[in-house]
Amino acid sequence: MSAHSCDFPKSKRLLTKGDYRFVFAEPLRVCDAHLTVLARSNGTSAARLGLAISKKSLRRAVDRNRVKRILREAFRERHAVLPGLDVIVMARNGCAEASSAALRTSFNRHWNQLLQRCAPSSCPSSGPIDSC
Repeated sequence: MSAHSCDFPKSKRLLTKGDYRFVFAEPLRVCDAHLTVLARSNGTSAARLGLAISKKSLRRAVDRNRVKRILREAFRERHAVLPGLDVIVMARNGCAEASSAALRTSFNRHWNQLLQRCAPSSCPSSGPIDSC
């Protein structure tokens, strides 16, 4: 694995309030007991990740940082196979007690659901779709 495949550059992140608003406006949503993932086609060939890990769902900073670290790593491993999607991951209340392996499994399951539901050429850019 080269050093470039392990980095998380700004081009792979949602950075601005507008980027987040774009996804929150009309998301494709998948969720389970640990995570909620919102996605929307961004019109490019690269996937970008945004994390919205709130104090309400994870009270301790160490828990929030652990979850973010696990999610960023899972994204780095899979972003090459994702179509041009902007993705926001939000933690749910049971997330703090979940093991690292359980969080990775949950996140990878969400990726697979997104790939099934959103082919690169047919991802809806309008109209919310819920599976929660």
